Order: sequence, then structure tokens, then C-alpha cells
Amino acid sequence: MLNIALFGPPGAGKGTQSKKLLEKYNLTYISTGDMLRSEIAEGSALGLEAKSVIASGGLVSDELIVRIIEKTIRTNATSKGILFDGFPRTTVQAYILEGLLLKLNSSLDCMVSLSVPDQELIDRLLLRAKTSGRSDDTLDVIKVRLKEYENKTKPVADFYAKKNKYFPVNGVGEIDEIFENIVDTIEKNRKKEYTNIVILGKPGSGKGTQGKFLADKHNLVYISTGAMLRQEVANDTEIGRIAKPYMDKGQIVPDEIPIKLIEDKIESNPNADGFIFKGFPRTIVQAYILDGLLQREDMQLSGMIEMRLSTLEAVKRLSSRAHTDRVRTYDMTTDLIVDRMEQYRQKTQPVNDYYKKQGKFHSVKATGPEEEVFDRLSEQIGEITRLNY
Repeated sequence: MLNIALFGPPGAGKGTQSKKLLEKYNLTYISTGDMLRSEIAEGSALGLEAKSVIASGGLVSDELIVRIIEKTIRTNATSKGILFDGFPRTTVQAYILEGLLLKLNSSLDCMVSLSVPDQELIDRLLLRAKTSGRSDDTLDVIKVRLKEYENKTKPVADFYAKKNKYFPVNGVGEIDEIFENIVDTIEKNRKKEYTNIVILGKPGSGKGTQGKFLADKHNLVYISTGAMLRQEVANDTEIGRIAKPYMDKGQIVPDEIPIKLIEDKIESNPNADGFIFKGFPRTIVQAYILDGLLQREDMQLSGMIEMRLSTLEAVKRLSSRAHTDRVRTYDMTTDLIVDRMEQYRQKTQPVNDYYKKQGKFHSVKATGPEEEVFDRLSEQIGEITRLNY
């Protein structure tokens, strides 16, 4: 996601530039004034509450404004990010915004401030008063508004400057030229976008084969906890010796083992564009673990793809694999294969539901020639990337 705050005094041109930014980046527009008017006109519970406060001569509280902002964000789940116009206006609101975005597993990428000299602002606002018929835009009122802006919002600029997220842009000149400078500033300072994909499916669905191909095509790093564990066993490491009894039975190893392996893999690939996780997470607990691992690296999961295969077909594939050089110890008997299928049903199937609730679940048919399955998966990753960017 791309989250931007567009900052600047009255008359700086935020409204004009906001429209262009919304069109370019497909963002959700957050303007507290517009949202309040919309909620009141709609007659919603939040709108009625705000109307009551305004009617009694009070100021709408930050708490109510935040509830309206959160509602707007949640009802625009398919947007590529958020554009905050004129918010936050105070340091208190800046802290509130930080907390709100953290709750939504996100953060502000940058605050772009339109810098315009006071006399230019006064001239613009006086001209607007004539063309719009706004009788309140007198010279005295304009000066008060500019002074209030200076007093209340300078601390907000300082707040984001300390975080290296505050970027002033010259707001005087041709509209398109100013817009180009804003976009250039955003592109230079936006957070890197990662593509992180989980590939799940019944044992025998082809996750390993396809995961490697997909990682190569999409310039991602392939992470297979199973492959890493088998390497640890082959090297007779301490981790390998702990994991081997579980693996011999096709059971899930203790969570602290894959955590360590995944951490090491991510840390050893600092320049990666993202990761493909094959066969992890296999439980709800591991899904929470993966969220935590990614968040620690300032990343999040882009999507999860289920390789859809019938249980009968999966059993046939594993039985066939038992007669090849790719055999696993847990392919050796029908009992072990059936036990793995039951583990998948009981422990991994709920992971699908976990990602469905987040809108990150996708399903692809895993039958047919490998090339066709690969094309389906690759197309799905492309769609996930488009949705996230």
C-alpha cells in the first residue's frame, strides 16, 4: 500500500493536486471535512453523532473523526492506499494516525507539503472568494486562518521530519509541473513493495516443483521449510537431529525450528523482492508466526495460493513417488500417507479459512501438465501483485 499525507496551508492547492494523485495511484481519499459532511448527509450513526455535536456549538472530537476515517478505509479495501488531505492537523492527530495505521498493519510513507509564500496564498484566497462567492474569505479572516495553520501544524511537520517522512514541494508554478514534483518526491521515498506468497496444498500437489519455478520467474526467494529441514538432517546438525523423528513420521516439527530457519533465510537475502513460502504455514499458529516474522522486516503477506487437488489424486501421486529417487520416508506406507492427509485436513485446512477472512486466499487447480499448472499459478501471482500495488 501507498499512504500519503498531503499537507499545506489554505490556498496551497491541495484539492487540485489530490484529484490528480487519486487518479494516478488509485487511493482512498481521506478528507475529514468531506467525510463529516457525507456521514451527516447519509444520516449514519456517526453522522448523527457529529451533527449533534456541531448543532450544540461544539467541535467534533478526534475520537469521532478517527472512527469515521477507519470506517472509510475499511469500506475501500480494494484501493492501493490512502491519501490524507489536511489530516493530521495537530501532533495529537499525528500520533492517532500512527496508531490507526499500525492497527491496519500499515504506516505512512510520506508527508508532502506544498510550500507557498503567504502573499501568494492571500491573493489566491481573495480571488477564490470573488469567484466562489464565499463572504467569509476576507483579508482579516484569511490572515487568522494562516496564522492558525502556522501555529498548529508546524509541530506536525516537525513530527514527521524527525521520522524522515516530511518533504516540502514548491507549490508555486504550473499545476502539472507541481504535480510532477510531488510524484517524483513520492516515488523517491515510498516504501519498497514486496511480493510474499504462501503456496499450500495437499501433500503431493506439486508445491515444491512449482514453487521453485515461480520463484525464478517472479524474481523471488524460494523458502521451503521441508527442504531446509532435510538438509539439516543430511548434515546431521543439532536442528536436524531434533527434527528427524518428526519428519520420519510426516509430522509437523516444533515451531521454533522453522522459525529459526526462515529468519536465517530472510536475513541472508536483504535485497530480495519477496519470498515464496512452500508448505508454511501448516497450522493457524504458524500463520500468526509468519505474520510476525514478516512484520518484523516491515513486510506483509501478499497472498496465499492453494494448489487444489483431490485426496485420491494426492494419494496416487505420493504412492508413485515412493518408487522413485524423490521418495520421502513418509511416502513408504499407505498408513503414513493417510495420516499426512488427515493432518492436512485437521491442521492446515483451517489456515485456508484464516486467509479467506483476510481476503488473501486464492485457489488454483493443480491437475494437468506441469506447464499448465505453472501458467495458472504464475497468472495468479501476477493478479495478486496487481491487487497489492
